[in-house]
Amino acid sequence: MQNLSGKVVVITGASSGIGAASALAFAQQGCKLVLAARNREKLDAIAQQTRALHAETLVVTCDVSKEQDCRTLIELAIKEFKTIHVLINNAGISMRAIFAETDIDVIRQLMEINFWGAVYCTKFALPELLRNRGSVLGVSSIAGIKGLPARTGYSASKFAMNGFLDALRIENLKTGLHVGVIYPGYTASNIRNTALNKSGQAQQDSPLDEQKLMPAETVALHIVNMVRQRRAETTLTMQGKMTRWLNRFFPRLVDRLVYNVVSKEPNSPFL
Repeated sequence: MQNLSGKVVVITGASSGIGAASALAFAQQGCKLVLAARNREKLDAIAQQTRALHAETLVVTCDVSKEQDCRTLIELAIKEFKTIHVLINNAGISMRAIFAETDIDVIRQLMEINFWGAVYCTKFALPELLRNRGSVLGVSSIAGIKGLPARTGYSASKFAMNGFLDALRIENLKTGLHVGVIYPGYTASNIRNTALNKSGQAQQDSPLDEQKLMPAETVALHIVNMVRQRRAETTLTMQGKMTRWLNRFFPRLVDRLVYNVVSKEPNSPFL
């Protein structure tokens, strides 16, 4: 296993959920952290916790949908810590609406954040990651394994990110770069509260009981272990593993199962 002490780790979407939990998990490994998100106040609160764990921490306000913001993020990380060893592409947003009723701008926004954000950050960090034989990780979803109804833009963005990182891994089979993708199941976070409705407004309510979902801290530990073990892929939760397996052999059955699950959500768009 790789010793992560002293490694420089850049985490996008670090102000809450999986990103914030990952910041604390890497801090406990003795890493130096670069935390990026749009909400500076929340970032500063997470940074206060990582610094309490004696982790050198740089906070950067960054909207990953903007190419220049991503370039600046990586430049500031290198200026502060001289290099980058690990990039965690975690920033993301979801949606909940039937495609026929959804503004195209909603789909575009999801692609810009979830897909292009990962592309921009990876592109600008790549020289340092290659020099260090480092790691780039994408945080995907069950929606990146099986298309989820009423999440067309979300699924599309996660499938796109998966394909990008899969191809990047193969391109770098002989360079020593580690490329990984983690597929969490439903995880307790605010991603459903901030999910966009058909008009592009945050829905502000989660259709799930967040207390019954996988804790973000559990996902963060898996992310750390993926980097330490340089694993290419990890699927979390029994639901995620069963979805992957069943979809390989019985995709039309999974279509019906997924439809039934989503249609029974509170305030389902199928009602």
